[in-house]
Amino acid sequence: MQDQENQEVSQQPELDTAAAAATEAAQAGAGQAGVPPAGESDLEAQLSATEAKLAEMHDAFMRAKADAENIRRRAQEDVSKAHKFAIESFAEAMVPVRDSLEMALKVEVQTVESIREGVEMTLKQLSAAFEKNRLLEVMPQAGDKLDPNKHQAVAVVPSEQEANTVVTVLQKGYMIADRLLRPAIVTAAAPK
Repeated sequence: MQDQENQEVSQQPELDTAAAAATEAAQAGAGQAGVPPAGESDLEAQLSATEAKLAEMHDAFMRAKADAENIRRRAQEDVSKAHKFAIESFAEAMVPVRDSLEMALKVEVQTVESIREGVEMTLKQLSAAFEKNRLLEVMPQAGDKLDPNKHQAVAVVPSEQEANTVVTVLQKGYMIADRLLRPAIVTAAAPK
């Protein structure tokens, strides 16, 4: 029994020490409740900086989005204008040709030579207008290889030429730059 009392007495100081330590910790925590730990103020500063950067990035994004929308709208307007005024250059080149034809009709006394001279001058104007606007003739020569991308054979005729070559040109063809507008109408040599 005395052993039991000795144990109780020896445990009492340990309990008093543990209770005192807990009380001190509680008081220390309560005393610092109004003061944030050192790491918390750093987090608040980082949060503020991140929020400011986010606002800046959002503003930059909205500006870039508006710029992209403006560029898209301007491009659509440019395409619309290009479609609407696509033949403007060609029309400008054709107006003098029309003027020449109208002036030729106003001449009261015409001779065959004056008519021929006027037609030749008008044809030169027309050819210059075609050249300026890259409207090119497709005029194959007799003996040229038949090109189905540029020529349309309407007849195959016996000939001394190699097969599938142009014999005669019935009508010139035309190209706009690299695009075929109208194929040349030709007759082709028949296979022997």
